Amino acid sequence: MPGLGVNVDHVATLRQARGGIEPDPVWAASVCEQAGSDSIVAHLREDRRHVNDADVWALKKSVKTRFNLEMSINPGIVEVAKRLRPRQATLVPERREELTTEGGMSVVKYAGRIGKAVDALKRKGIEVSIFIDPDEREIGAVKKIGADTIEIHTGRYCLAGTKAAADREFKKIKRSVDYALGLGLVVNAGHGLDYVNVKRIAGIEGVNELNIGHSIISRAVFTGLRAAVREMKRLVK
Repeated sequence: MPGLGVNVDHVATLRQARGGIEPDPVWAASVCEQAGSDSIVAHLREDRRHVNDADVWALKKSVKTRFNLEMSINPGIVEVAKRLRPRQATLVPERREELTTEGGMSVVKYAGRIGKAVDALKRKGIEVSIFIDPDEREIGAVKKIGADTIEIHTGRYCLAGTKAAADREFKKIKRSVDYALGLGLVVNAGHGLDYVNVKRIAGIEGVNELNIGHSIISRAVFTGLRAAVREMKRLVK
């Protein structure tokens, strides 16, 4: 059974819409843990558009399960992570003009830069995961640079416009999971997963954890955060 990591970024997005202190992503993380989440995820972007430095330090102190810091390989962000020492860091691509992360990192193309960040974080005792597309070349490159975990980008599966397209993307994900497990990597997955499409991905044998944020926070607007997390946890099971 995969674990469930809940991303609290969009609680901070809602807070930033008014520029005040509510809703508090740290409080949201506590509610998520009480409801059964297995880890808390937050993305400290270079422009600090939602989660900020004070948030991640408070999350590091308060999270009782596992704090997973999503981050770019920007040297300034790497320095923050080295001081913070979250339990896990997930390296993701980042562009200022994007609304959300648009795809996986190209470890094949940027192995030197990514490897440098991986080494720096691992020296601080931080578990390092890399967010990549379901591509065997990228998985092999992750293994070569020394990261122990991948998170497979499920966005194309989630956005597929037809059943045939969704089936094709699902097969890519399934093959990638099997390949990565054969290399001894820990395999997580996420991006775009919701209350309709999550069960098929959760059913892939060997997936360690699913990281989900936007759909849970969106559902919580109508059901309450505790109920939203509990329902997603039931579907993942």
